[in-house]
Amino acid sequence: MSVLTFALAQFSPRVGDLLANAKQMVQLAEQAKQKGADVIVFPELAVTGYPPEDLLLRASMNTRVRHALDVLKQVNGITMVVGYPHQEDHATELQPRYNSAAVLCDGQILGVYHKQYLPNYSVFDERRYFTTGSQHVILEIKGQKVGLLICEDLWQDKPVCQLKKLGADLAVVLNASPFETGKHERRKALLHSQSKTNQLPIAYVNCVGGQDDLVFDGGSMAVNADGTIAAEANRFGEQILLAEFDCNSHAFKPQAPVATLSPIAETYQALVVGVRDYVNRSGFPGVILGLSGGVDSALCLAIAVDALGPERVNAVMMPFAYTAQISLEDAAAQAKRLNVAYHVAEIHNIVHSFASTLHPFFGDSDVGVTEENLQARSRGTLLMALSNKFGHLVLTTGNKSEMAVGYATLYGDMAGGYDVLKDVYKTEVFELCRYRNSLEDTPVIPERVISRPPSAELRPDQVDQDSLPPYEILDAILQGYIEHDLSQTELVEKGFDCDVVNRIIKMVDRNEYKRRQSAIGPRVTSRAFGRERRYPLVNGWQAGD
Repeated sequence: MSVLTFALAQFSPRVGDLLANAKQMVQLAEQAKQKGADVIVFPELAVTGYPPEDLLLRASMNTRVRHALDVLKQVNGITMVVGYPHQEDHATELQPRYNSAAVLCDGQILGVYHKQYLPNYSVFDERRYFTTGSQHVILEIKGQKVGLLICEDLWQDKPVCQLKKLGADLAVVLNASPFETGKHERRKALLHSQSKTNQLPIAYVNCVGGQDDLVFDGGSMAVNADGTIAAEANRFGEQILLAEFDCNSHAFKPQAPVATLSPIAETYQALVVGVRDYVNRSGFPGVILGLSGGVDSALCLAIAVDALGPERVNAVMMPFAYTAQISLEDAAAQAKRLNVAYHVAEIHNIVHSFASTLHPFFGDSDVGVTEENLQARSRGTLLMALSNKFGHLVLTTGNKSEMAVGYATLYGDMAGGYDVLKDVYKTEVFELCRYRNSLEDTPVIPERVISRPPSAELRPDQVDQDSLPPYEILDAILQGYIEHDLSQTELVEKGFDCDVVNRIIKMVDRNEYKRRQSAIGPRVTSRAFGRERRYPLVNGWQAGD
C-alpha cells in the first residue's frame, strides 16, 4: 500500500518572534520525520504568528521573514508547508504583500500559494495588510496532486471546487481560526460539506494558543471525500496529528475519535488558555486579583490557578463596612482550597480619608453612587500599587453583562490589565462555576458563593437586582442587542417589556466610553467588546432605532 503521511502541526507560534517560531518549526519537522511523516503542514502565518497586525508594516519585516525561511530551508527529508507573509526581495511599500503558503523541501521552495479570499469582518482585518491572490497551486508529492488553500478560502465555494476541477487528489488548508462558542462544530460542518460536495479529501490544520484577546483552539482534522472525519487533534493543546493518506483509495486512514467538549467546557478551556498565554508571553511573574467573596472573582481565581498554578496567583480581600461576613468567610475558604497567597487589606481608612478630603466640595449633599465608587476606586488603587511593587498583573473580574450596561467603576473594579470574564455573560458565569466544581470531588468555589444573590456590597443590603433586571432577562436582551443587532422593536416583539428594553439599550449605548477604557479579555462569543464591535462614542443615533 502506498501511503502519504501528513503531520498536521497544531502549535502555538508567538506573534513577532519569527526566529523562535522558525526554530520551533524545525524541531517539529524533525519530530514528524522521525515518526514517518512525508509532509508537515503548519498553520496560517506560522512564521509571524497570527495576527501580526501592524508588525507587517515594519521596515525590517521582509528581511526577518527571509531569515526565518532560511532557517526552515535547513530541514531535509520532509516536505514542509509553511504559512508566512510574502513579499519579493527588496520589497517597497508599493509591492504587494500576500498571506501565503510556501512548500519547502531539501532547501528549495517548490511553490508558493497566495490566499485568495481575505476576511475583513468580525476580528479580521486582512485587507489592511494583504493583496488578494489569484492563482491556484497544485504540487505533486509522492505521486499525489496536493492543492493548497488558506483559511477563508475554505469558507467560500469556488476555491475547493476549482482545485477538484484542476485534478487535485486532496486539499491542504492552513488556518488561524479563532475560538468562539460553537465555532468548532461549524468548522466540522463546513469541512463535511466541502469535502463531500467536491469529493475531495481535506487536511485541515489550525493553530492553538492565546494572542491578546483571541484564543485559538486547534482541532486540526483530516477529512475524507465522503465528509467523514478520519483523524482529529485535541482542542486547546499543541499536537502533531499524523494522518495517513492511502494513495490508492484516496482516503485517510481512520483513527479513534477524540473526546468532544461541551460548550461550557470549551469556553472554560478557552478562558484558561487566554489567561495563561497573555500572562506568560507578557512576562509577568504572576497575577493578583481582588477576591470579594462574590461569584465573578471566585471564577476568575479558579481560572487563574488552572492557567498558572497556585504559586503564581495572589488574592486580596479588601473589606469595607458593607462587606458581609459570609463574603469574608467564603473568600478565605476558596483561597485556602486553591492554596493561593491570600491577604486581607481593609479599606476603611482609605475611604474615610477620601471622604474627608472631598467634604469641602461635597458638603452635606446626599450620599450616593459617588461615595460607592470611592470604595471601588480605593480597591483599584490598592491592587495597582501591589502590581507596581511586585510586578504581578492585575486581573479584573467584571463580566460582559456588567461591561455592557456600565455596572462597573472606572479606575475602580475596572482597573487592571486583563479582564478574564469580559466576554462572558453573568448567567454563563454561574454555569462555568458549576462546571469547574464538577471536575473535582471537593468544590473549588463555595456553593453559597454561587447560590446567594449577587451584590457589589457598596451599600447596606445591596443586591444587583436593585439596579438591574434579573440576569436571565438582562442577558437575553443584551444578547439580542449586542450579538444579533436586534432593535428595540424587534426585542419587544420577542416578548420583552418595552420600558425594560429601552432602559437597557440606553445603558449599553451611553457606556461605550467606559468599555473603550476597559482591559482586554479573552474573546469567546461572536461579538466581543473591542475590535469587532465598534461604535462612535459621540453620536446622535436614537437608542430605540
